[in-house]
Amino acid sequence: MLPVYQHICDLLNHLGFDVTTLHVADENIDETESSMTDQEIYGHDMKMLKISDCLIAEVTVPSIGVGYEICRALGHGLPVLCLHDPQANVSAMILGNPDIQVKEYTGHEHLENILREFTDALRNGDV
Repeated sequence: MLPVYQHICDLLNHLGFDVTTLHVADENIDETESSMTDQEIYGHDMKMLKISDCLIAEVTVPSIGVGYEICRALGHGLPVLCLHDPQANVSAMILGNPDIQVKEYTGHEHLENILREFTDALRNGDV
């Protein structure tokens, strides 16, 4: 999924957003996180949530950690957008939550349109 994560981060940066958890798009993430303790990873991710205006999560690949971050973001009152490809088996806890925007994308152009729509609404205070 790394190319998708990189594309999302690149587009958000291009749109003028400071992507605080850019490390997810780092080709060396396994090496980076392997040098951190569990507590450091947790502390880093929670700090990033506290300074963020929203959470955008790619949820095609199920992750307990991402689910936890989504829950914490909602607890902080952050708008949450979850993205996934059509073949993903997304949890009902994500799909059924009315406080989460969930969007299926079918390619880069479609993904870009979804992100532009979400970020425009974020800027306008409509999210």
